Amino acid sequence: MAYFDAASAAPLHPVARQALLASLDEGWADPARLYREGRRARVLLDAAREAAAEAVGCRPDELAFTSSGTRAVHTGIAGALAGRRRVGRHLIVSAVEHSSVLHSAELLEAEGGTVTQVGVDRAGLVDPAAYGEALRADTALACLQSANHEVGTEQPVAAVAERCREAGVPLLVDAAQSLGWGPVDGDWSLLTASAHKWGGPSGVGLLVVRKGVRFAPQGPADERESGRATGFENIPAIVAAAASLRAVRAEAAAEAGRLRELTERIRARVPRLVPDVEVVGDPVRRLPGVVTFSCLYVDGEALLHELDREGFSVSSGSSCTSSTLTPSHVLRAMGVLSEGNVRVSLPAGAAEEDVERFLEVLPGAVAAVREKLGAPVASEVVREEKVLVVDSLGKRCPIPVIELAKVIGDVPVGGLVRVLADDEAARLDIPAWCEMRGQEYVGEEPADRGTAYLVRRVV
Repeated sequence: MAYFDAASAAPLHPVARQALLASLDEGWADPARLYREGRRARVLLDAAREAAAEAVGCRPDELAFTSSGTRAVHTGIAGALAGRRRVGRHLIVSAVEHSSVLHSAELLEAEGGTVTQVGVDRAGLVDPAAYGEALRADTALACLQSANHEVGTEQPVAAVAERCREAGVPLLVDAAQSLGWGPVDGDWSLLTASAHKWGGPSGVGLLVVRKGVRFAPQGPADERESGRATGFENIPAIVAAAASLRAVRAEAAAEAGRLRELTERIRARVPRLVPDVEVVGDPVRRLPGVVTFSCLYVDGEALLHELDREGFSVSSGSSCTSSTLTPSHVLRAMGVLSEGNVRVSLPAGAAEEDVERFLEVLPGAVAAVREKLGAPVASEVVREEKVLVVDSLGKRCPIPVIELAKVIGDVPVGGLVRVLADDEAARLDIPAWCEMRGQEYVGEEPADRGTAYLVRRVV
């Protein structure tokens, strides 16, 4: 089985396993106690903190260990907002942030605060100038991921941090996807990360708060981790997380070059091997091991099952998956095709032969899914003057797009196809199809049921 979902969770690094087992015998006691066992545990905890701080590029006393990356994000945002409550309750986030950031933003809005969401281009990249324009007198905090978890696009953190610094606003960076590859550039104020993204054990997160940043921990007071993370420290897991971070950093330069070559191979060959595919994400500013593409006329869940049967573990941001009925917020913000979406995220040590076998298997898997869908004929077609109405109400992606593709040739050049659909994915996938096929997306209009999407035939 080839595991190609490292962006969700990287396999446990051998160094993490060794450190975890070794520290189980020495790090079980309370590090706050002064007797021998407590002192041993404290030595392990302090050493892990110093190693992690060195990798991040901060002082050890600026770094706290949390129970997860998500907890680090929630704690960091809540504490920074509370620390600057006299300034205001305005938060800036990008439209492609991890859900942990967006959920914190939703909570702030529910409590009466305001949120500005900065958009991205079709590559998933933010414009630093847009962050500058979003800054206000009452802005308490800005957030920006270092690299996107779904499409791999690396963000201009240093440029955004400079604009925030000039305005006196702290910037929180979610570095979960990138920290294993290197420190985050720029004059950021807060940083979060998660150990299971770089091959450490799950259940360990990092929260860094630079000296001088106003920060007020929320919730009941706790004396551990500078009051920023409650509960007894999981010292064996923390030691393993720090040891694996140091290990992957030592391997990062060589492994990044190797994985970039493999993902570039996928990016270049998939569109040649599979018709009607859109490769998404920035082609240059991207993580070494991540490549994402979407396939027209394909059910994302069905494609993942086909690939799983062939021995490949991949993930999807498609709306056609069992866990969601709406497209990925990242793909939606980018305005790219969401149906048949596949994210390949290669772990360290991924074998070249596995990538080659994936490229051999993929065309057949996509073809099998398309064949099972049967390229259905539109259920109801009503012909008007130069207008063809396709009723796709009650049908989930990719059926509305398939039905559009089947009938676009039935109208003359300049004629319209009016697609009726009530699947949220159609709002994203029909414009994306037009972009790929050289047709004109006119827009949408209300319908008695669902929404009517208008497409003008150009070719």
